[in-house]
Amino acid sequence: MEMLSRVHANNLVTWAKDKPKVLVLSADLTSSCEADAFSVAYPERFFSMGIAEQNMLSFAAGLAREGFMPLVHTFAVFIYRRAYDQVAMSVAYANANVKMFGFLPGITTPGGATHQAIDDVALMRTLPNMTVLETGDATEVESVLDVMAAVEGPVYIRMLRGELPRLFPASEPMQLDQPRVLSRGNDLTVLSSGLCTEEAWKAVALLKSRGASVEHLHISTLKPCNHPVLIEALAKPKHGVLTLENHLTTGGLGSIAAEKIAENGLGKKLIRLGLQDTFSHGASKGYLMREHGIDALGLVRAAERALETELNIRPEDIAQARVEAVHSAAKAEGL
Repeated sequence: MEMLSRVHANNLVTWAKDKPKVLVLSADLTSSCEADAFSVAYPERFFSMGIAEQNMLSFAAGLAREGFMPLVHTFAVFIYRRAYDQVAMSVAYANANVKMFGFLPGITTPGGATHQAIDDVALMRTLPNMTVLETGDATEVESVLDVMAAVEGPVYIRMLRGELPRLFPASEPMQLDQPRVLSRGNDLTVLSSGLCTEEAWKAVALLKSRGASVEHLHISTLKPCNHPVLIEALAKPKHGVLTLENHLTTGGLGSIAAEKIAENGLGKKLIRLGLQDTFSHGASKGYLMREHGIDALGLVRAAERALETELNIRPEDIAQARVEAVHSAAKAEGL
């Protein structure tokens, strides 16, 4: 698997070169949010706002009213928790062309509950005018810039950083409200998003090797989320739908699936895998994913429950795709 480092940092400089209206705002987390290369390349288009996220979001809304495209960079929790009123009133209500890059989504950080954005999709998805995207690999981190720029209005992005795998070919960029169909089948449908897709991919391969027929979709647009491919996938399975997400099971991908199943009268069993009405704590990403059952083995066990059979898949059967360099120079997990 191809691994790339600081994908956003490098890509943003190239992408913004001929876009003078693109500005980058940081709240004292410039290198941690991979905005440092932009600040060096285009210092006149970079604003360091200090540890004042509420002011930063209001300032960004003002820049948007003047015709600029401000790209807000900070940890996800500091966008939707600390500055939610400004996001709602100054950005969403005004339909301002502000793009918000929320880093360290879910349990990708050992920083504990204060830094883990486990409910951001739920809150941001409820805001009128808001588009919600989530990156799942290096290709999507690269191509999300074009997707968000094509949206006239506010966009919230769950952004990955550090050392990232390239799961999807560079020739197949992210597209707005376009699920990626990774596997076809009619026993189960699996929906995954963000970094959980790599885990789901491993689990689906094992399930298929045991004879299960699995439809697997990667969802990168969490709002809007209306593509016919999604509805068809939800209508297909004989034994139900499973969702796997780096988020609470309420308000995120699992809730989206429940809404679509109900609205379309599909009557399918749904198993939602994510954080179960709980905060998390400080630990490595791999440890927390295992603890909350949002890794490959967690999905396998949920599939066995849906199929009402044991497939004799052991933890050691799940190949470790990669070993991450925690607290490396790429800041994969460190604050």
